[in-house]
Amino acid sequence: MNEHIAQAGFKPAPLEVDLEGLPFETDQGVGSRAALGLLVLETDQTIEDEFRAIWPSAGVALYGARLHNSPHITPETLKEMEGLIVPATELLPPMVDLSVVAFACTSGAMVIGEPRVAELIHSVRPKAAVTDPVTAAIAALRSSGVKRVGLLTPYTADINTRLRGALIERGLDIPVMGSFNEADDAVVARITPKAILDAVVRLGKSAACDGVFVSCTSLRVARIVEAAEAQIGKPVTSSNHALAWHMLRLAGIDDDISGFGRLYRSRLI
Repeated sequence: MNEHIAQAGFKPAPLEVDLEGLPFETDQGVGSRAALGLLVLETDQTIEDEFRAIWPSAGVALYGARLHNSPHITPETLKEMEGLIVPATELLPPMVDLSVVAFACTSGAMVIGEPRVAELIHSVRPKAAVTDPVTAAIAALRSSGVKRVGLLTPYTADINTRLRGALIERGLDIPVMGSFNEADDAVVARITPKAILDAVVRLGKSAACDGVFVSCTSLRVARIVEAAEAQIGKPVTSSNHALAWHMLRLAGIDDDISGFGRLYRSRLI
């Protein structure tokens, strides 16, 4: 019908009001305090929800870009993401001056290497601070005073062995460890917060650890941190929980944020 109208030379009635060149003012936009970039895995169903829950309500902008990854987590599929970091970083809005860019994959950062991740992101965003869940977790555990870590993961044994070794190489002591042993990221995203809480408490009650780190951006941890800390009397953090905190602190956002455990009352050390 629209084609027939156009062919018939239809003209709309004149506007009752037609205002052009309306006056306006500009401000600093949604990132008046800081603008941050986040590289999210294609299969991740969790991180945006947890960041939204934690994020300050105004003045701190978050811009995300997705990069392809296999739903099956193996050292080989994790390594494949190295070649996708630069193209994903290029998708972040170029007109925005990002103060921090984060690569949101714990096991991927470990396999690729945090320095290499930072190098690739800096090739696109040379002025931005760079972090990832491994770097963020170490900073979070340090700020929380945790030296002996209870490590909970969803990963299979090959990833678990490499992750524990990598964290030990970075100065952590990991005498307590548990895993859901699930290789499919889509399944990991559906592990219930109750199951995660039970596992955190089971590990965290061990006298051999000072606190718990839950590895994997697909696990839903942020909202159960306070409950877990109340039950074990020790600090708890996770990939997303630590990463959001580290990004904010690197950007100079030192707000105390209630409801998400001790870490969000802590500063960078």
